[in-house]
Amino acid sequence: MSEAVAEKVVCVTGAAGFIASWLVKLLLLRGYTVKATLRNPDDPTKIEHLLALEGAKERLHLFKADLLEEGSFDSIVEGCEGVFHTASPVLLEVANPKVELIDPAVNGTLNVLRSCTKVPSIRRVLWYVLSKTLAEEAAWKFAKENGIDLVTMNPGFVIGPFLQPTINLTMEIILNLINGGAQTFPSSTYRWVDVRDVANAHVQAFEISSASGRYCLVERVTYCSEAIKILQELYPALHLPQKNADDEPPMPTYQISKEKVKSLAIDFIPLEVSLKDTMENLKEKNFIKL
Repeated sequence: MSEAVAEKVVCVTGAAGFIASWLVKLLLLRGYTVKATLRNPDDPTKIEHLLALEGAKERLHLFKADLLEEGSFDSIVEGCEGVFHTASPVLLEVANPKVELIDPAVNGTLNVLRSCTKVPSIRRVLWYVLSKTLAEEAAWKFAKENGIDLVTMNPGFVIGPFLQPTINLTMEIILNLINGGAQTFPSSTYRWVDVRDVANAHVQAFEISSASGRYCLVERVTYCSEAIKILQELYPALHLPQKNADDEPPMPTYQISKEKVKSLAIDFIPLEVSLKDTMENLKEKNFIKL
């Protein structure tokens, strides 16, 4: 490992999350010192898997930070070269979207960016966007006005093995399909991508100086029925839903260009491998029996 990399310090917000945990793992493996922020660094379910990562003892530092508290990231990003902002609420059902989703996403992102403007050593901010259009618009506007080198990652439906002990939203959806909870499958299309590719793309976009703008991270766009077919072939004993949720003709599928992502040297993990690794991971953590 080069001495230069060993001295690099970066910050990862929302570090206990599905994608962020993999991001912390990859950064530590590449020799970075990682300042990881969490809402509650005293909760063992949020930190134990991070502390167990290779290199964590020497180069992982945990900090408590609140997205909605202005200035709460100031001292944390001090001395960093890069900031990976992954913290943002992802909820399926919300009583008050503005309070529970929009405000934290928009204001939280702007709070992190404001902290970044105070630190001259930060050369790039990487941001993971998940259908948070208002937040992304606000972030690009702020970055442009304040001279921040911002790169955004727009992943599809993220699956793959998870490092944290608890189930995240995408795993819940998969579990519902395979545990007999669902009698039908949705007729919609999914933009599948593996969590390891998403984390790797973040690191590559930080290290490759020519990286810029937005990156759509999608290995394949397919109907949910296609994923069920793959799972049934992999695990014939599984009782999976066989019926479409509605009788309407399915929405047409579409393609998402991989041209720009090629510049990050990402060779996407095929959906079949992602689904198998997801299942084996769920089995290993006793969420399912195969």
